[in-house]
Amino acid sequence: MAQGLSTLGIECELLPDGLRLQGGRMRGGRIDSHGDHRIAMAFAVASLLASEPIEIEDVANVATSFPGFPRLARAAGLALED
Repeated sequence: MAQGLSTLGIECELLPDGLRLQGGRMRGGRIDSHGDHRIAMAFAVASLLASEPIEIEDVANVATSFPGFPRLARAAGLALED
């Protein structure tokens, strides 16, 4: 998460038990989910606040863990592309 947030322009500090966020304006960028469906879905939702598109790599696992996510995300206003 820290790597992805930094990529999008959010200042954060990795701590032994979490993150300290300094904040900032979220820009777009390319995020590697590292095969983690939680990271993929979190950054998909974060795209609602980003000033530019966010491209998320390695998202196939979302279909297994949450098959209805694309439908729900589109209903919430996310612009998803395959």
